[in-house]
Amino acid sequence: MATVLLDAEAWATQQFSTCELGDKRRTNRLVQFAVQSVEKPDASTTKQTETWADCKAAYRLFDQEDVTFEAVTAPHRAHAREAMHDGVWLILNDTTELNFGYCREIEDIGRVGADSNRGFFLHTALAVRADGGEIAGAVAQDLFTRPLKKAKRVSSAQRKKKRSRETDVWGRVIDEVGSPQNGVRLIHVCDRGADNFDVYCHLVTQQVGWVIRAAQLKRRVRDERQRTVLDTAIRRSPCLGTYELEVKANQDQPARTAHLEVRTTKIAMPRPKSGVSRYARNTNLMEIPMWVVEARETSPVPKGVEPLRWVLLTSEETTTFEQAWKIIEYYERRPLIEEYHKCLKTGCRVESRLYRKARRLEPVIGLACVLSVRLLSLKQVAREEPERPAAQVVPKRWIEALTRVLRRPRKIKTVREFIRALASLGGFLGRKCDGEPGWQTIWHGLDKLLFFIRGAESIAKRCG
Repeated sequence: MATVLLDAEAWATQQFSTCELGDKRRTNRLVQFAVQSVEKPDASTTKQTETWADCKAAYRLFDQEDVTFEAVTAPHRAHAREAMHDGVWLILNDTTELNFGYCREIEDIGRVGADSNRGFFLHTALAVRADGGEIAGAVAQDLFTRPLKKAKRVSSAQRKKKRSRETDVWGRVIDEVGSPQNGVRLIHVCDRGADNFDVYCHLVTQQVGWVIRAAQLKRRVRDERQRTVLDTAIRRSPCLGTYELEVKANQDQPARTAHLEVRTTKIAMPRPKSGVSRYARNTNLMEIPMWVVEARETSPVPKGVEPLRWVLLTSEETTTFEQAWKIIEYYERRPLIEEYHKCLKTGCRVESRLYRKARRLEPVIGLACVLSVRLLSLKQVAREEPERPAAQVVPKRWIEALTRVLRRPRKIKTVREFIRALASLGGFLGRKCDGEPGWQTIWHGLDKLLFFIRGAESIAKRCG
């Protein structure tokens, strides 16, 4: 994994050489452009290609009807599914806006954010191993737009007959991920946007698990005693144990140590009487059994701070504190999908692309989506096998060049030493309080190292 991750040509060949773009020459051009994008992921197309001939070829490539978001990302999704060969895998789900602003004239693009802003919505399912955190990749993605014209107000009867809703993207992505292979357990981890009976129907049909943060605490459910409100069912459950959580400071609250109580109970979620999709009705599911896990902060200090509270709905049996703690740990992995979106917007600057047609932007976004997985995985290299010899996973010329750039008297022996040295080029100080480097400093360091290597090779060619 690490060799493919670090070597640009090997990575691009693995991720894009099997793309079906209608012509093998287009696929070869995409691989070449991907190699160029690795070296400058946040640059514009003109700066990534460097020469006018390569730039024109890239523009022609993204103007072809066969070069779509689905076609560009298909090999990566297939590769990510193959990587999930055993054990428990978390499928982190979330939707983000790709906002190109209000002053851009882009053909066939949709509405995002404020009514005047234009862009796309991207829903991603990122596969991460439950034990260890290995990133397999984006196993499913859905790029869609919102109509420029707002829908007219309709009656409730007409709304029920409406065939498609924007929230249906959760079900589409779950179905695209599909059922697990033999020996694999898939657990979808989602925020409040997935707390919907239709979504649970998709999950049950695909025979996968889930951990979803509850959004509707006042909904009616059935526990072991009677029909009641979800909030009431969890509040009257006994406390299984407590734990402490270090809360970081933000604009609304100071940093503190939060003391949380953990409760669990089993419920059955009945099918709503109205607002159910045709898909949910066709499943004939009248109620779905699940467990509820609550982590609630008691007596927050200082006074006036809003106490933390997580109410998680899960398919996994949860009767003990250890089982509840495992569910909480699964949900704590969910911010990784937000970091992936940060890689896409900050690392690849996908919202700064200046293409004038949506159909040209879509494959460019697809390439950036695959590249973002690579950026996010950079920090995982040193954590998987930190003491493995660097020469086994990193090109020898990279180690030599890095040693020369840093003027290190000591040789770089392990993967961890290489990653930390590489990150130091990107601004990582390496103090005891700094921990391990993140993807941004590693990426900035790699960008400088590759630039140095290209310059050294150019000089060598001229000097013979």
